[in-house]
Amino acid sequence: MILQRSVAREFASVAVAVFVALFAILLTTQLIRLLGQAAGGELASEAVVALLGFGALNYLPILLSLTVFVAVLLTLSRCYRDSEMIVWFTSGVPLTAFIGPVLRFALPIVVVIALLSLFLSPWALGKSAEYKNRVESRDDVSQVSPGAFRESAGADRVLFVEGVDGVASTAARVRNVFVSSMQHGRLGVMVASQGHVETMGNGDRFVVLENGRRYEGEPGKPEYRITEFKRYAVRIETAEGEKVQDTPKTLPSWELARKPTLPNLGELLWRLGLPLAALNLALLAIPLSFVSPRAGRTNNLVLAILTYLTYNNVLSVSQAWVSQGRLPFHIGIWAVHLAMFVLLVALFYRRILVVSWRRVRS
Repeated sequence: MILQRSVAREFASVAVAVFVALFAILLTTQLIRLLGQAAGGELASEAVVALLGFGALNYLPILLSLTVFVAVLLTLSRCYRDSEMIVWFTSGVPLTAFIGPVLRFALPIVVVIALLSLFLSPWALGKSAEYKNRVESRDDVSQVSPGAFRESAGADRVLFVEGVDGVASTAARVRNVFVSSMQHGRLGVMVASQGHVETMGNGDRFVVLENGRRYEGEPGKPEYRITEFKRYAVRIETAEGEKVQDTPKTLPSWELARKPTLPNLGELLWRLGLPLAALNLALLAIPLSFVSPRAGRTNNLVLAILTYLTYNNVLSVSQAWVSQGRLPFHIGIWAVHLAMFVLLVALFYRRILVVSWRRVRS
């Protein structure tokens, strides 16, 4: 009981710290990527927060799996460095006695990983795809950001506004507007000091430019025409949103099982493999946590990271092979995990032999 209480508290505190650090890294990298797309006009700025949340939900199973592995590894490594393990071993506590506390700590998180992997992650990916499609299907003016050039969906018009006064897209007035469009083989460029959006009774929407000029001509020819206007209306073409195509990553898990195509089976293998991998990794951390007080403190951490990366990559390879039909699903679902379990037993056996041999010598 003393062993269980002492390591359980440390497992929890280390896990919270590791998860916060990993989650902050994930959010930062995702936010930088999304802000870069928004700055380049590829993504609406108001979609950044929603897509950031969907992406975080998608990566949560992997983060929790890594959190469990690192928490157990760091806690037991600290026990080795501070010679607490020597006290436990000399008191007659075997290395296998740590399996119980590790399982009590890891099993609730493994259940959460299974729920996230099987249900929440595909839901988040599907909602992210729907949200992107809804944002991209808005009209051209709604997607314009001040200070950035925006090409229309038909690639026949480029819009630029220097600034926006107001917050509502239907009532906002824009300053220093530039519109370049191709009509009947002639290039037209319009510049205006200001403009706004008007909605007609039949639902048609127009960008109304005020106090500007239109330059029109054929590319490569010196002839061109300049027209000054007080008011010029340009109809806004509303893009038709395409239906989001279902992919194995966005399908619910029961749909993958109901339609056992090769890509669906590969995705199902990955979703089922994440909680199994998390459980194996939590137990693998016990023998991998050994640190000799006379050796460097990072040797076992490097080995553990390599073990995690190898496990994750081999699981990805087995998913790809099942999706390509090169590996049967009923073999791929357990082969990688069984191989890692055999490695786990071998590492336990080796560490137990080393501890027994040191006891005999002393």
